[in-house]
Amino acid sequence: MPTVVAGKFEDLVSVGLRVLISEDPSLDLVARDVPMRDVEAAVAKHEPSVVLLNFGTLPAPAEVQRLHDAHPDTRIVVLANRPTSGDCDQLLSLGASACLSKDTEARDIINAIHLACRGMHVLPRSAAAGGGLERLGAQGAGPTPREAEVLALLQDESTNSEIAKQLSIGIETVRTHARAIYRKLGITSRRDLARMARREPVVVDDERRPIGGTEPGRFERASGGAGHAEKPANVE
Repeated sequence: MPTVVAGKFEDLVSVGLRVLISEDPSLDLVARDVPMRDVEAAVAKHEPSVVLLNFGTLPAPAEVQRLHDAHPDTRIVVLANRPTSGDCDQLLSLGASACLSKDTEARDIINAIHLACRGMHVLPRSAAAGGGLERLGAQGAGPTPREAEVLALLQDESTNSEIAKQLSIGIETVRTHARAIYRKLGITSRRDLARMARREPVVVDDERRPIGGTEPGRFERASGGAGHAEKPANVE
């Protein structure tokens, strides 16, 4: 099971992340609210699949590269207050697997964690468009939990029969999940999937609304509804 260490975030974001991850049966939150100064020690202790970092607490973007170099098996997902295309491009070049706005829908935060575990890179659609990067997937939707399982096995080069046996589903169901995965990622074959995992970012939708807003499907929905919006802030 993929494990997650979460750095220190604003109270509302922290609660939302905790609830979101705890409600996903395929993820295990092993540490949360970890101050940036203690993140490396927490990663060394827990060896998580993914570490979530708050861009605003980074001493400098180069901290991402240092953490990546020290723990290359841990994927780094960075959440920021409306990151620009330049911010995201820089963070991915330094070793992050994903750079997302804190305004991103809750489901896409979870999808980004799963995709990062599979070795993929994830960007918000606005940053991808601004940076001129290829936009993959017409809707920017990530895989469902079952599709994520199929995706992992596809990347391991398992045959449809092997996937069906391991997941206790029919071969035609495997094919249906594979077609859905390819459609969502804007690709047509396993070869495209392998190529995308190496170098191309998956793009998810991000909407310019505070995390504490009232639109359903965001962090506040997962945490039972929050009445106070996060004060907007520029990316530091």
